Amino acid sequence: MRAAIAVARAPGQPGQRERVLRFLGASRSRVTAVLAALLFQVSGCENHYLIHPERDPPGVTTWSEDVTRGALLVHLEWAQPPGAGPFPTVIVHPEGGHLAGDMKGVTRDLAQHGYLGVAVDYQRLLDGKYRRNTFAWREASDTVAALELVRAQPQVEPARIAALGFSQGAIYSLLMAEHAPDISTVVAYYPVTDFRMWFNTERSDLGFRVAFAVIEWYFRRESGAASDAQFEEMLRLASPMTYVESLRAPVLLIHGADDTSASVEESRRLERALNDRGREVELIVVPGAGHVFNFKQPEEARRTWDATLEWLRKYLCPAEGSESWCRTASIEMRARGWSCTP
Repeated sequence: MRAAIAVARAPGQPGQRERVLRFLGASRSRVTAVLAALLFQVSGCENHYLIHPERDPPGVTTWSEDVTRGALLVHLEWAQPPGAGPFPTVIVHPEGGHLAGDMKGVTRDLAQHGYLGVAVDYQRLLDGKYRRNTFAWREASDTVAALELVRAQPQVEPARIAALGFSQGAIYSLLMAEHAPDISTVVAYYPVTDFRMWFNTERSDLGFRVAFAVIEWYFRRESGAASDAQFEEMLRLASPMTYVESLRAPVLLIHGADDTSASVEESRRLERALNDRGREVELIVVPGAGHVFNFKQPEEARRTWDATLEWLRKYLCPAEGSESWCRTASIEMRARGWSCTP
């Protein structure tokens, strides 16, 4: 089931993939170095403040906290608009390899538009210690751990909570909505929607074939799976397509047309499945954009962020006559002429 690399070699000699994996198996530091190089190859350098505030906007209050939920250590970074609330709230998940603290620009931006923003990352209790892990979520209750913490806060309007995520964070956001029907909407930037199909995708470039073979090896190592069958089941449970029947919230998918890390087909697959079931879904394909483009390409980032804010306004704005949010909304938000009526 592993992604194959077709490299000509003499009989009995190890192939490119075998040589790479043998090299990796010799040293943890080599693993770290190779994965860092691979992530740079498929993603490139990112700037999380490319279009988002580097400092707290006037009137915005920020704080952080760590909370234990079962085998998870949940880290939360909050950004609250002026006023007491309750506020419509957006839970933000960062891309893989990044932390909630890297999303401060995003949550500040949300707060200056009148939303309570909270970025989240996770560590899992493994071998007696909380550790970062690709498979931080391993039980159904893990998918809603952060949601339950957020929903319990008095500043949060519990009927108006959205999930927003980037790459791996988009996967988390989709899974959260699939397990929690009270999520109002999801915005998912360039997610993988089916891990096995992602790994098995044909790639013509040798460098990418090697890269994804190593990434799959790393996933297997992180999973701690005792067998191929157990690993395949973990991949299945981590794939949003597995739970598509349960995904009822409106979904906005945003994907770069030139994404070589997670092809746009990942989002198209989910879009088709949701359309077939009569669900509300929209896919924005961004020409000339690669993976994590919104932290690298300013023009494309601004256009898609405006679309994100418009989508959130559509699904989180209170019904006519409910004025609490409008009273606490930011000056910038009011200047745009947005009202409380959907």
